[in-house]
Amino acid sequence: MDGILVRSTSNERFVDDYLLYLMARASHAVSSEFHSTLRKAGISVPVWRVLATLSGSPGETVTGLAEACLLQQPTMTKLLDRMVRDGIVKRLPDQRDRRVVRIQMLPRGEQMVRDLLISAKAHESEVMARFPAVDRMQLKQLLRAMLAKPPRARRSAVAIAA
Repeated sequence: MDGILVRSTSNERFVDDYLLYLMARASHAVSSEFHSTLRKAGISVPVWRVLATLSGSPGETVTGLAEACLLQQPTMTKLLDRMVRDGIVKRLPDQRDRRVVRIQMLPRGEQMVRDLLISAKAHESEVMARFPAVDRMQLKQLLRAMLAKPPRARRSAVAIAA
Protein backbone atom coordinates (compact mmCIF):
# COMPACT_ATOMS: atom_id res chain seq x y z
CA MET A 1 0.00 0.00 0.00
CA ASP A 2 3.01 2.30 0.29
CA GLY A 3 2.76 5.02 -2.31
CA ILE A 4 -0.57 3.79 -3.67
CA LEU A 5 -3.52 6.15 -3.63
CA VAL A 6 -6.71 4.39 -2.60
CA ARG A 7 -9.84 5.98 -4.04
CA SER A 8 -13.12 5.97 -2.19
CA THR A 9 -15.83 3.82 -3.71
CA SER A 10 -18.25 6.71 -3.26
CA ASN A 11 -18.67 9.25 -6.03
CA GLU A 12 -18.91 12.03 -3.47
CA ARG A 13 -16.21 13.53 -1.31
CA PHE A 14 -16.93 13.60 2.43
CA VAL A 15 -16.83 17.39 2.51
CA ASP A 16 -19.44 17.68 -0.24
CA ASP A 17 -22.14 16.66 2.25
CA TYR A 18 -20.52 17.85 5.51
CA LEU A 19 -22.53 20.64 7.16
CA LEU A 20 -19.60 22.66 8.52
CA TYR A 21 -17.80 22.59 5.19
CA LEU A 22 -20.96 23.56 3.30
CA MET A 23 -21.61 26.47 5.67
CA ALA A 24 -18.01 27.67 5.39
CA ARG A 25 -17.98 27.41 1.59
CA ALA A 26 -21.32 29.20 1.28
CA SER A 27 -20.17 31.95 3.63
CA HIS A 28 -16.93 32.36 1.71
CA ALA A 29 -18.65 32.47 -1.67
CA VAL A 30 -21.29 35.00 -0.63
CA SER A 31 -18.91 37.10 1.49
CA SER A 32 -16.34 37.32 -1.31
CA GLU A 33 -18.92 39.04 -3.49
CA PHE A 34 -19.44 41.78 -0.89
CA HIS A 35 -15.77 42.06 0.04
CA SER A 36 -15.06 43.53 -3.39
CA THR A 37 -17.40 46.40 -2.45
CA LEU A 38 -15.41 46.92 0.74
CA ARG A 39 -12.11 46.92 -1.17
CA LYS A 40 -13.44 49.59 -3.53
CA ALA A 41 -14.43 51.69 -0.49
CA GLY A 42 -10.97 51.18 1.05
CA ILE A 43 -12.37 49.47 4.14
CA SER A 44 -11.08 46.20 5.55
CA VAL A 45 -13.44 43.38 6.47
CA PRO A 46 -12.68 43.66 10.23
CA VAL A 47 -13.33 47.44 10.21
CA TRP A 48 -16.58 46.82 8.29
CA ARG A 49 -17.67 44.23 10.86
CA VAL A 50 -17.01 46.64 13.74
CA LEU A 51 -18.90 49.47 12.04
CA ALA A 52 -21.80 47.23 11.02
CA THR A 53 -22.07 45.85 14.56
CA LEU A 54 -21.94 49.29 16.17
CA SER A 55 -24.55 50.65 13.76
CA GLY A 56 -27.15 48.46 15.44
CA SER A 57 -25.66 48.36 18.90
CA PRO A 58 -24.03 51.61 20.02
CA GLY A 59 -21.86 51.30 23.09
CA GLU A 60 -20.90 47.67 22.52
CA THR A 61 -18.24 46.18 24.80
CA VAL A 62 -14.86 45.16 23.42
CA THR A 63 -15.65 41.54 24.27
CA GLY A 64 -19.03 41.75 22.55
CA LEU A 65 -17.45 43.29 19.47
CA ALA A 66 -14.73 40.64 19.33
CA GLU A 67 -17.36 37.91 19.45
CA ALA A 68 -19.61 39.56 16.85
CA CYS A 69 -16.69 40.31 14.53
CA LEU A 70 -15.15 36.83 14.77
CA LEU A 71 -11.88 38.13 16.23
CA GLN A 72 -9.79 37.24 19.25
CA GLN A 73 -9.90 39.95 21.91
CA PRO A 74 -6.21 41.01 21.53
CA THR A 75 -6.74 41.39 17.77
CA MET A 76 -9.91 43.41 18.41
CA THR A 77 -8.05 45.66 20.84
CA LYS A 78 -5.35 46.42 18.25
CA LEU A 79 -7.98 47.06 15.58
CA LEU A 80 -9.84 49.43 17.91
CA ASP A 81 -6.57 51.23 18.71
CA ARG A 82 -6.20 51.99 14.99
CA MET A 83 -9.86 52.97 14.63
CA VAL A 84 -9.59 55.33 17.63
CA ARG A 85 -6.41 56.83 16.16
CA ASP A 86 -8.21 57.33 12.82
CA GLY A 87 -11.17 59.07 14.48
CA ILE A 88 -13.67 56.34 13.57
CA VAL A 89 -14.66 55.20 17.08
CA LYS A 90 -13.99 56.18 20.67
CA ARG A 91 -13.71 54.27 23.92
CA LEU A 92 -15.99 55.15 26.81
CA PRO A 93 -16.04 53.86 30.38
CA ASP A 94 -19.09 51.82 31.30
CA GLN A 95 -21.43 53.72 33.63
CA ARG A 96 -21.94 50.73 35.94
CA ASP A 97 -18.63 48.87 35.81
CA ARG A 98 -15.34 50.75 35.58
CA ARG A 99 -13.57 47.62 34.33
CA VAL A 100 -15.71 47.55 31.19
CA VAL A 101 -14.92 49.68 28.14
CA ARG A 102 -17.61 50.49 25.61
CA ILE A 103 -17.04 51.48 21.99
CA GLN A 104 -19.00 54.24 20.29
CA MET A 105 -18.93 55.18 16.63
CA LEU A 106 -17.89 58.74 15.82
CA PRO A 107 -19.36 60.80 12.96
CA ARG A 108 -16.52 59.71 10.64
CA GLY A 109 -17.40 56.06 11.28
CA GLU A 110 -21.10 56.76 10.74
CA GLN A 111 -20.28 58.42 7.43
CA MET A 112 -18.08 55.46 6.38
CA VAL A 113 -20.72 52.85 7.18
CA ARG A 114 -23.84 54.64 5.91
CA ASP A 115 -23.47 53.72 2.22
CA LEU A 116 -21.95 50.34 3.04
CA LEU A 117 -25.06 49.33 5.00
CA ILE A 118 -27.16 50.11 1.94
CA SER A 119 -24.76 48.12 -0.26
CA ALA A 120 -24.79 45.21 2.20
CA LYS A 121 -28.58 45.07 2.23
CA ALA A 122 -28.68 45.26 -1.57
CA HIS A 123 -26.14 42.44 -1.78
CA GLU A 124 -28.15 40.36 0.68
CA SER A 125 -31.28 40.94 -1.40
CA GLU A 126 -29.47 39.82 -4.55
CA VAL A 127 -28.20 36.67 -2.83
CA MET A 128 -31.55 35.82 -1.27
CA ALA A 129 -33.46 36.50 -4.51
CA ARG A 130 -31.91 33.28 -5.82
CA PHE A 131 -34.23 31.33 -3.49
CA PRO A 132 -37.99 31.11 -2.89
CA ALA A 133 -39.32 33.30 -0.06
CA VAL A 134 -40.03 30.32 2.20
CA ASP A 135 -36.42 29.13 1.85
CA ARG A 136 -35.10 32.62 2.64
CA MET A 137 -37.08 32.72 5.88
CA GLN A 138 -36.07 29.18 6.83
CA LEU A 139 -32.41 29.83 6.13
CA LYS A 140 -32.27 32.78 8.51
CA GLN A 141 -34.34 30.94 11.14
CA LEU A 142 -32.03 27.92 11.01
CA LEU A 143 -28.90 30.06 11.24
CA ARG A 144 -30.30 32.05 14.18
CA ALA A 145 -31.25 28.80 15.93
CA MET A 146 -27.71 27.49 15.47
CA LEU A 147 -26.34 30.68 17.00
CA ALA A 148 -28.89 30.94 19.83
CA LYS A 149 -27.34 28.43 22.21
CA PRO A 150 -24.38 26.11 22.04
CA PRO A 151 -25.44 22.45 21.64
CA ARG A 152 -24.09 21.51 25.09
CA ALA A 153 -26.25 24.15 26.76
CA ARG A 154 -29.31 22.80 24.94
CA ARG A 155 -28.53 19.23 25.99
CA SER A 156 -28.07 20.13 29.65
CA ALA A 157 -31.31 22.15 29.61
CA VAL A 158 -33.13 19.13 28.17
CA ALA A 159 -31.57 16.86 30.80
CA ILE A 160 -32.68 19.21 33.59
CA ALA A 161 -36.22 19.38 32.18
CA ALA A 162 -36.48 15.58 32.02
